[in-house]
Amino acid sequence: MMELLECKHLYKNFGDKEILKDVTFTLPRGKIIGLLGKNGMGKSTLIKLINDLLTPSDGEILINGVNPSVTSKKVISYLPERTYLDKTMTIDQAFGFFEDFYDDFDRAKAKRLLKDLDLDENSKISKMSKGMQEKLQLILVISRNAELYILDEPLGGVDPATRDYVLDTILANFNEGASVLISTHLISDIERILDEVIFIDKGKIVLTSDTDSLREKEKVSIDEIFRRMFKC
Repeated sequence: MMELLECKHLYKNFGDKEILKDVTFTLPRGKIIGLLGKNGMGKSTLIKLINDLLTPSDGEILINGVNPSVTSKKVISYLPERTYLDKTMTIDQAFGFFEDFYDDFDRAKAKRLLKDLDLDENSKISKMSKGMQEKLQLILVISRNAELYILDEPLGGVDPATRDYVLDTILANFNEGASVLISTHLISDIERILDEVIFIDKGKIVLTSDTDSLREKEKVSIDEIFRRMFKC
């Protein structure tokens, strides 16, 4: 079976500024993988390349063996760092929007997850708190039956209780056999759900490992390894 995602010798420059340098890695199926690095180290740029929102300066990306395209977008469910919901919509209308856009959107699943939040489908998004809006956006993304879920800083700007909700929702609801790539700098919060980690620093991949082997080898948490490597 071909790899879910392959990045081969990726470079990305903006003018003279080199953002990504020779980034090479593969993502397996059925895993939760952390893309870990401090802010401004290239995480979001890499995610935008995978989602075909930017074009590499050099190198290649393959998703199920094909370059980023309309085809690859059908298998990737993407949660960007910033909310993009139309605030004039109701929750029900947002569900309809996703249904129109994505063949794999599971409205029944979205409704079930919404119930946990005690929200009414007729609620206007503009009347919801920022935290609730972020939860709704996560519900929309996770309710697709995708092969790869890419979440860019899903814990940024949310309170600790909401972080637990986000992590538990991801754990309990991503499609079986699919993988989740989570970009974050909040390692201690997310460590418990990760199967594998990719450390990125100044646009380069500096470490890839499964979490159990890494903890066993270093005898400390992933968060502590990260702090030592990046001198946080």
